[in-house]
Amino acid sequence: MPGVWEIKNGVVRLVEKPGDSHGATVRNKVLVHLSSNEVITSYASLERILISIGWERYYDGDPDLLQYHKRSTVHIISLPKDFKNFKFPHMLDIVLKNRNDFTTRDTSITNNN
Repeated sequence: MPGVWEIKNGVVRLVEKPGDSHGATVRNKVLVHLSSNEVITSYASLERILISIGWERYYDGDPDLLQYHKRSTVHIISLPKDFKNFKFPHMLDIVLKNRNDFTTRDTSITNNN
């Protein structure tokens, strides 16, 4: 049974849901910048916001990753180079390291196969 990771009151848990079937509604997640209510649709918009809140690009020589570091912390955000591979675990990493700046939200997609 597939599931969705949920953050509630600072606790992360896997919420199970039924598998996809004909006419089912599948929930996908999007990353949202809280103060602007902007849905992150590209690395350009994500980087602009991360830099504005103190993150900087971190280069470790891995050509398959985009990485960001915040000098005041030991945290590093590692993302796949191609935005089409940007998935919920990456969003969760950003949210957990920037709780006052980002959240995830459900988007509903109807499966009419």
